Amino acid sequence: MRTAELVARLTDAGLTVATCESLTAGKLAAAIADAPGASAVLRGGLVTYASDLKTALAGVDADLLAASGAVHPQVAAQMATGAARACRADIALACTGVAGPDPQDGQPVGRVFTALLAPHMTAPEVVGHDFSGDRAAIRQATVEACLSQLASWVQDRWALS
Repeated sequence: MRTAELVARLTDAGLTVATCESLTAGKLAAAIADAPGASAVLRGGLVTYASDLKTALAGVDADLLAASGAVHPQVAAQMATGAARACRADIALACTGVAGPDPQDGQPVGRVFTALLAPHMTAPEVVGHDFSGDRAAIRQATVEACLSQLASWVQDRWALS
């Protein structure tokens, strides 16, 4: 599903979206904003590239970050929860990972966790990915994975396809 179609369907459903991004540094929110009508859907986004901002802005548990590092499924889940809360959005997308060129926190280059929090979910849905390529390719693949995760939820849960 193209982003423009996704935005149109979310608009029709009266749903809003927020993002919390680490490795993509705003590219996900920008991809949503590029679609016509995005102002009806996109509430805002948090760019939490630094770990301390994951805690300060998104409410990620500092002990979790200290113990597991920023590239962890629970960090992605907490980022999504924090984005929904901070931006007062119905849906939140989050991503954290290693774009390279070096491994981080014991995680290899290309390891990414994306998270989606949407209505009627008891907890964020977290998906792990192992992307290949250079920094730009990994960051772009992450944006596409987040949008695909949201599109799947829209199609499956709201039968809007």
